[in-house]
Amino acid sequence: GRVVPLGRATSVAVAGGRVAVALADPPSVALYPLDTLGDPLVVPLPGPAERLVTVGDAVEAVVPAGVVVTVRPDGTTSQRAVDGAPVDVTRVGDRTLVAQRDLRQVSVDGHVVRGFSSPDRLVAVGGAAVVLDRPRSAVFDLDPSADGPGAGLRAGEGATNAVADRFGRVLVVDTRGGELMAFSTGPLIMRLRFPVPGAPYGMAYDEARDLVWITLTERNEVVAFDVAGGEPVERHRFATVRQPDSVAVDPGSGRVFVASGDGAGMQVIG
Repeated sequence: GRVVPLGRATSVAVAGGRVAVALADPPSVALYPLDTLGDPLVVPLPGPAERLVTVGDAVEAVVPAGVVVTVRPDGTTSQRAVDGAPVDVTRVGDRTLVAQRDLRQVSVDGHVVRGFSSPDRLVAVGGAAVVLDRPRSAVFDLDPSADGPGAGLRAGEGATNAVADRFGRVLVVDTRGGELMAFSTGPLIMRLRFPVPGAPYGMAYDEARDLVWITLTERNEVVAFDVAGGEPVERHRFATVRQPDSVAVDPGSGRVFVASGDGAGMQVIG
């Protein structure tokens, strides 16, 4: 596929007719037109973003230095200060959840849920959320109204990232153990463990095609599994730019964008 040159990317997302890429140096979000991938609008950030989260037509850049910046397709922004090293945001109904890594808590519109060693990823599922804790390699139920985490389960040896699918499951990659896991929620139950060798890391879910795209950072590959059935079925596998740390999919066209964590560019597949 085509490779768009860019610096060290920390996250990539598709929203509002744009491919948004968070860049580490200088800290910014580059907004590429989805159709042409021509010259990007570059929006400066107050620090490198850990993550880009799609919210409608906009993306939210979560900056651990203490701010969440909403970046709209036209490049305009608004921001809100969040202390305690924010690393992820999600929405459950009309409530906004923010993971604050250094404070070891998740804030829900001002209400605080404590009791995590490191809330690294948030995944909304129905009226609740699941928190991925990387140091513990575990996932926890989170009721936004509760004061602490609900049930927790071990997730392999070194779980790093998670996404929800349209079946209400949370899909998790275990980078160290080389596995894809699926958990159902309410109650939290592990439904699936499937070998994915090659240090799986970045994840994106294509709801229209029931594909989960996973980057393999040891092999510089990206692989797509159909997760509609009981067992994942490999549908696609491509060589990628080196250090493919993040991936996003355009739900309309199914095109996939793989961004390099060490400056090798963004690869476009499809």
